[in-house]
Order: sequence, then structure tokens, then C-alpha cells
Amino acid sequence: MENQKVILYSSTGCSYCERIRNDLKNWGLDFEERNVTENPDYFEDLHEKGIFSSPVVFIDDKPFIGYRPNAMKEYLGIEN
Repeated sequence: MENQKVILYSSTGCSYCERIRNDLKNWGLDFEERNVTENPDYFEDLHEKGIFSSPVVFIDDKPFIGYRPNAMKEYLGIEN
């Protein structure tokens, strides 16, 4: 898991963003957080990919749109 590139696109006041941020930390993953509320350019990056909501987590360029901890754990090989 150490070699995974993880980017979290979040927005201010988003409870699901907070939950997935905590999950990523609990799983021991290093990640870059890009807040679309604070930096609208990040939201433009998502729009270019056809994504119009947050949270979105990219793991090795694979998007997980919304709060999808089980799908992410399966992809990462994390046991329940």
C-alpha cells in the first residue's frame, strides 16, 4: 500500500468528506487532499473528468466517487 498515489477531493462542511478522510488516516495511507471549496481550480479538474460532486478519492488514477469505503478497501486489499 505504500506505493499507492491517493488524492482526496473534498469540500468544506461535507460530512462524507470528513468520514473518508478519517478512513484514509485509519488505514495508514498517505494522501493529498484537494479542497474544491477553497480552490475552485480543483473542482475544474473534476469537471474535466465528468465528475461534479465530492468526495472523490483517486487511488492510482482510479476514481471512487462518493463515500465508498468498502470498494476502496477491496481495491487496496485491506481486510475488514
